[in-house]
Amino acid sequence: MSTPDSTAGTALDEPAPEPSTDGQFTSLGTEAARQLATTHKSEPQMQAISSRWLLRMLPWVDVKGGTYRVNRRLQLKVGRGRVQFEQNGGDDVRVIPETLTELPLLRGYSDNGTLGELASRFQTREVRAGQVVFEAGQPVTEAYLVVHGRFTRYKAGKYGGEEIVGVVSGGDQFGDEALGQDDPLWLTSVRAETSGVLLAVPWDVLREFVGRVPSLQAHVRAYAARQRLPMNRKGEADLPLQAGHAGEPTLSGGFVDYELAPREYELSLTQTVLKVHTRVADLYNNPMNQTQQQLRLTVEEIRERQEWEMVNNRDFGLLHNIDYRQRVSTFTGPPTPDDMDELLTMRRKTKLFLAHPKAIAAFFRQCNRRGLVPGTATVEGHEVPAWRGVPIFPCNKIPITEQHTSSIIALRTGEADQGVVGLYQTGIPDEFQPGLNVRFMGIDTHSVIRYLATAYYSMALLVPDAAGVLENVQIGRTAE
Repeated sequence: MSTPDSTAGTALDEPAPEPSTDGQFTSLGTEAARQLATTHKSEPQMQAISSRWLLRMLPWVDVKGGTYRVNRRLQLKVGRGRVQFEQNGGDDVRVIPETLTELPLLRGYSDNGTLGELASRFQTREVRAGQVVFEAGQPVTEAYLVVHGRFTRYKAGKYGGEEIVGVVSGGDQFGDEALGQDDPLWLTSVRAETSGVLLAVPWDVLREFVGRVPSLQAHVRAYAARQRLPMNRKGEADLPLQAGHAGEPTLSGGFVDYELAPREYELSLTQTVLKVHTRVADLYNNPMNQTQQQLRLTVEEIRERQEWEMVNNRDFGLLHNIDYRQRVSTFTGPPTPDDMDELLTMRRKTKLFLAHPKAIAAFFRQCNRRGLVPGTATVEGHEVPAWRGVPIFPCNKIPITEQHTSSIIALRTGEADQGVVGLYQTGIPDEFQPGLNVRFMGIDTHSVIRYLATAYYSMALLVPDAAGVLENVQIGRTAE
């Protein structure tokens, strides 16, 4: 009997192979086949890209000279700042002398020796929650600096009960505004809502010290004289006006005075050097250009850092440059609708809120407790939460402190409304995006191509009430 020819027929004449009973395939598997197939691939992805609503919502001013000057009307009423402290152990707390110039009374005083001697007069005092520090109508016997803790200012309401007029936290002060008065009285009462620490100095000691130092005495007198000058409700030098008159009276005359030393904002920058090996740029550009992808992700990282700087930079960032008169603290810790209302009413035409996503969630929890449903607003085709019609944008560049608190920022924007504006310069050499350029730096001896990527930017607050911040926002869940 003859045997069949083993070469007869082809694979195309045979049915599709099936796995053998021992589990092994008798044809080409998918793992091997995909080596010859074209893989559909995505562009390189980056988790750190955020919505960057601050950069998107700010009106941007083209600063051709590289510096933006904010001219303002002459300000007579000096704003309050916040003093700072150093702590060496639980009981050794001292005020940093140079920061005493944040007090309106000492603003501009430059004798560090006198400031150091004044700082040494303050004594540490601990207070417990619920303790009344002083009551309205009592004589001012001490001045206080708040090291930490939350204190409520209140007074008797017109119809009885208690009327809360403000919340004070670390770095603020009580009593310094009474210096220069013969028999000062407290206008409000202050109660500690949490345990805290104060630095106190007796009023007689403070008055004696001022009278003993001629330079400080002259400074205090000049401050008191300036406060007696006519000013409008915002503390600006007043312009004489006359209204409601009849006949032909002699009209008062005057002029609008300007600040002699207006603030100037120079453009800041964020830079990096992008390196791409020539071998990669030459051989691995299909189907995606490697240099373009590297540059795309580099620019995204630069823009993320740009937004961080515009929130946190000590020179021009929002959190460090918002006027202290535009800062309020939460009444109870979590951000309540009442807190958001107070922040909203501190300025006209508030355009947006900025908050860390966890702070937004904490605000929603407070709304849920009260049975309130926050509204929404449509911005650039996106549905975002809103409060009183003002959109609330998430911004993960707003920090969360070690105490698990954060801040909520409110902004009025645009030059026309005397708001907050972003600053950049367009038309720069090798511009890649507005205010951002990419410049070829050559090829080094290691065959590495280098590109210098630079973003130029800054931010300006045209008037103090252009921005406000709700501070000490507790973002953790509270017990029911």
